[in-house]
Amino acid sequence: MRSEAEVDRAVEQYADTVWRICTVHLKNHADTEDIFQTVFLKYALRPGSFRGPEHEKAWFIRVTVNACRDLLRRFRRAPTMPLEALGDRPAPLPPDHREVLEAVQALPEKYRDVVYLHYYEGYTAPEIGRLLGKNVNTVYTLLTRSKELLRQKLGGDGDGT
Repeated sequence: MRSEAEVDRAVEQYADTVWRICTVHLKNHADTEDIFQTVFLKYALRPGSFRGPEHEKAWFIRVTVNACRDLLRRFRRAPTMPLEALGDRPAPLPPDHREVLEAVQALPEKYRDVVYLHYYEGYTAPEIGRLLGKNVNTVYTLLTRSKELLRQKLGGDGDGT
């Protein structure tokens, strides 16, 4: 792990380069910020030294380009749409599921989104984390809490049903 002084020097020296590469690849300010932080975090945690300043600069460029490409690949593999658009196209439900759907719709938004994506659209917790920009453990916590809220509202018996 690198010292704070080393990381500060690297940020000062390579910030503009990393930022420009991200902007060119991603064309999105929020994604650029995410990759920017990721690159410098990788640098801070990277063991060992570089052969020289040119090797260090090449490392920053390569890591930045790869991180941008990885992010773009993830977007291509998992097409997304705003959650508001999903509300306009409800999936066909048997009549006996209407009470459950109404209970889900009555949940606070942070719970409703994860429940809908997991149980109605079939996304996994890591996929939901990427879609909503949340840590996967946060998604698991939201799912657990939302199940408890639904159990209370719908009168479940607490054994996982």
